[in-house]
Amino acid sequence: MRTKTKALVLALCAVLLVVTTVFVTMAFLTSEDSVQNTFTVGEVTISLDELDVDEDDLLTDNKEYTKDGITTTRDKANEYKLIPGKTYIKDPTIHVGAKSEPCYLFVKVENGLENAEADGNTTIAAQMTANGWTALDGETNIYVYNQIVSKNTDVVVFSSFTIDGETVVANFKDAKINVTAYAIQAEGFENTAKADIWAKF
Repeated sequence: MRTKTKALVLALCAVLLVVTTVFVTMAFLTSEDSVQNTFTVGEVTISLDELDVDEDDLLTDNKEYTKDGITTTRDKANEYKLIPGKTYIKDPTIHVGAKSEPCYLFVKVENGLENAEADGNTTIAAQMTANGWTALDGETNIYVYNQIVSKNTDVVVFSSFTIDGETVVANFKDAKINVTAYAIQAEGFENTAKADIWAKF
């Protein structure tokens, strides 16, 4: 009888050991996963320059600008000798940076030679309209570009100005044409009026 009891106890112990092992094994079957978020900051970058045409429209070696393999000389300011009837190169161009987010462009053009310009399609205002710029309602000298602009894009504001042949140029001795460019992200403003976007500045 003792032998049977001993055998039974041993058998029960073996079963308990197997069951315990199974439960312990099941308790340690685990899994884990995670997601790591990396955040960067977007940017809107522009620059503004124009062809270097000081004095007699002779190109000089100021700042070089290369686009599509073509290198031209660019500048931040030019000086002009006004002559009635003459057309002058002035091509303020906005360059949207290589890492820039898509953006809306605005420009402020303070044209001190407006009353000296020749009439017709050569005026700065007429050129801007042809280039896709629209005067912003309710603002003075502020224009908005008619489309969202992507990175690596150049947008010309206007290309030249022409002095009327009847203009007394002495009256415009200290006149200036100041151009200031602005850019703001397009994301989040898709259905916003341009005047409201401008107000964010």
